Amino acid sequence: MNTTTVLPDTGPVLNISSYLFAPLRDLKPMRDSLRRICRRLDLRGTILLSTEGINLFVAGPDENVHKLLDKLRQIPGLEKLEAKESFTSYQPFRRMLVKIKKEIIAFGIDGIEPAQRTAPKLPPQQLKQWLDEGKPLMLYDVRNDYEVKVGTFAGAVPAGIDTFRDFPQAVSNLPEDAKSTPVVMFCTGGIRCEKAGPFMQQAGFQEVYQLEGGILKYFELVGGDHYQGDCFVFDQRVAVDPSLQESPIAQCFACQAPLTTEEQNSPLYVPGQSCPHCFKSTQEAMAAVLARRQEKLKKVTSPLPGSIPYTNTRRLYISSEQKGKTLYEVLADKVPAASQGFWEQMVAQRLMVEIIEHQDERLVEYRAVDPHVPLKPGQHFEQRYPGTTEPDVSADLQVLYEDNALIVVSKPAPLPMHPCGRFNKNSLISFLEQVYHPQKLRIAHRLDANTTGVAVLSRTSAVARQVQPQFEQGRVEKRYLARVYGHPSEDTFVCEEPIGTSRVKGGGRRVEEGGQAARTDFVVRKRLADGTALLEVSPKTGRTNQIRLHLWHLGFPIVGDPMYQQGGVMQEKQTLGIDEPPMCLHAWEVTFRHPQTAEMVTFQAPPPAWAENLGD
Repeated sequence: MNTTTVLPDTGPVLNISSYLFAPLRDLKPMRDSLRRICRRLDLRGTILLSTEGINLFVAGPDENVHKLLDKLRQIPGLEKLEAKESFTSYQPFRRMLVKIKKEIIAFGIDGIEPAQRTAPKLPPQQLKQWLDEGKPLMLYDVRNDYEVKVGTFAGAVPAGIDTFRDFPQAVSNLPEDAKSTPVVMFCTGGIRCEKAGPFMQQAGFQEVYQLEGGILKYFELVGGDHYQGDCFVFDQRVAVDPSLQESPIAQCFACQAPLTTEEQNSPLYVPGQSCPHCFKSTQEAMAAVLARRQEKLKKVTSPLPGSIPYTNTRRLYISSEQKGKTLYEVLADKVPAASQGFWEQMVAQRLMVEIIEHQDERLVEYRAVDPHVPLKPGQHFEQRYPGTTEPDVSADLQVLYEDNALIVVSKPAPLPMHPCGRFNKNSLISFLEQVYHPQKLRIAHRLDANTTGVAVLSRTSAVARQVQPQFEQGRVEKRYLARVYGHPSEDTFVCEEPIGTSRVKGGGRRVEEGGQAARTDFVVRKRLADGTALLEVSPKTGRTNQIRLHLWHLGFPIVGDPMYQQGGVMQEKQTLGIDEPPMCLHAWEVTFRHPQTAEMVTFQAPPPAWAENLGD
């Protein structure tokens, strides 16, 4: 149904449409004056002003509309302004707009000046006579496709455009022999033809006419002969019939498509939301959203932001537990791999500074540090690393799902989840926070840099408080795929070895008596001829490196694992290089309770190439 504004019963509302191409000056004072006049006369609609002329659609009390026209005709250049009139029982416009535009009808082609030259105008009576006589000609509808759908002249050739700016391309698509055929172009009220006519003449069309006053003038003077359907208009009436009365056509608020009575009765038509032309299923809507996210991800990661040299800054906050320690002692605990000589050089070059925030003055001061002075809780330091270039990572990140609570992605490898070590800008969270800015995302399901598959993120802290405990308390079902060296003798087996909390070589972990309880269930999916096996893995707890460590402890290390290697060897290497063979561990599926609906949801990432054909 159409949405209308009901006015007091003061009689019919006069609707006018008018345009005139004429050079205008002093547009800003003209705009301001017209705004005041329209407000005083209680008029609504739109007036567009440009240096090339005026275009307007206005409605209101009969006497007041004519007062506006009298005022407009007093403006130099608008003395000959004429208007088409029709009446409605209601006000078809919601508000009054007076705007300054570059063009009163957007075309985008330089050198077309209707005030100086237009195609010959063909009176409606003459067109009817030609059509009655069957005169050879091409009726050319220069309106947009959604307007043509409502109605057009019998046998007319539609331009086939979405906007008038597409018209030049449409003309270039016409057959060459059309240039020697008489062309009668038409639009709603004639304004578009004022520019389309000269353009077609410049394009080599030998005999071009424009229907004077457009379809609406044809209806007024001739009626509906040779016309099929109604005429789309740009107000809340949506369309009028050949008697210039409002037709039952409605318009979709979402996509602006005109709707027939049959389409208005469709279950896909929800006023204000969708119609048969723009309705999308949940899956289609999600696909459209994800496609936009992928396009933005591509822009964010091409080139990789961390692979371009920049000055990396890292913050260090002193906690109550670090009270009394020197800066060197804190740094040695935090980054054991770095020598004191390295930190001494940072301090000497003022690449390590203390940050002093002056809240009253809203200033931040950077001070040189004394690394030997005992520290106090709350002190704040900044480390600067000029010329930082991070290792390349895989940017093949796929967004699998999103709603207003969650984001679920399929993580590639190598790609760290968050800034750490050598990685800052080249990390999953850094990529995604650029795509979803200004949201601060929280990781719910962490994966190693070398592990691929499903990763879950919360979009707000409130959501994180509901999702994170599910992962921490083992209430989430997780299924991984792993390719390991060796053939386990049993088809199903379990490892419940405790895992130590202390870091060992390269930040790894070891099975330790008295460590944290851990359980991982395994199912052999396939034993391969090359001596490896494909396993389905279900971790029941979430300890650091749990799957990798349990398999290594059992004598079935994961293929490509840079740390837990064959023969019980542990290396210090962590993140693989972009060109190295992958670590064959994939977070295949995760199931948990949705924080908003409380329903169980499952998300799955397609298996990588090394895990294809699991059931063969």
